[in-house]
Amino acid sequence: MNPIRLIVADDHHVVRQGLIALLKTVPDMQVVGEAADGEQAVALYRQHRPDVAIMDLRMPKKSGVDAITEIRRDEPNARVIVLTTFDGDEDIYRALQAGARGYLLKDMFGEELIEAIRTVHAGRQRIPAAVAQRLAERMVGPSLTPRELEVLECIVAGKSNRDIGLDLAISEATVKTHINNLLSKLGVADRTQAATTALQRGIVHLPAKENRA
Repeated sequence: MNPIRLIVADDHHVVRQGLIALLKTVPDMQVVGEAADGEQAVALYRQHRPDVAIMDLRMPKKSGVDAITEIRRDEPNARVIVLTTFDGDEDIYRALQAGARGYLLKDMFGEELIEAIRTVHAGRQRIPAAVAQRLAERMVGPSLTPRELEVLECIVAGKSNRDIGLDLAISEATVKTHINNLLSKLGVADRTQAATTALQRGIVHLPAKENRA
């Protein structure tokens, strides 16, 4: 039987090498490439056409979600497992919307990863119950409009209402209306809580640091 051919994309060198070392102990799996950022992940996928790609969510140059989206434009049947420390409901939603077939957290046991690889390789999804619950919560909650998301990103960046208005070419009164709406949708009382919730849920991301490999 041919081994399951894999690529591993993670910008943390130690994590990436640990995953590769684990996978090398599995007789029916073969790592054919490793990437330290999202752009490398896309290039490696195109080069090797692996059976399964293991993808970190937040990487420099191109995020995991953007890399999955680009890969699946070329290969709609691409099988990708997201392996991340982030369990925010928006992170999960965006990854699965992009086409990930599995979503695992890095605190899982090695046996879970191996099982997930085999499951996804067989054409099925692998989403742990806790992750599925977070996704279900995201699906029933109110969604932010594109403009509300822009305002929220500005809040996370620490901008005042005046600066937000100038950046988005809208009045301060309109900014306040958007803020009131997004506070209500997020279920928070003020801007500080909105920023904290946005980061925790993965609605807004801080800029990824450059490659640490």
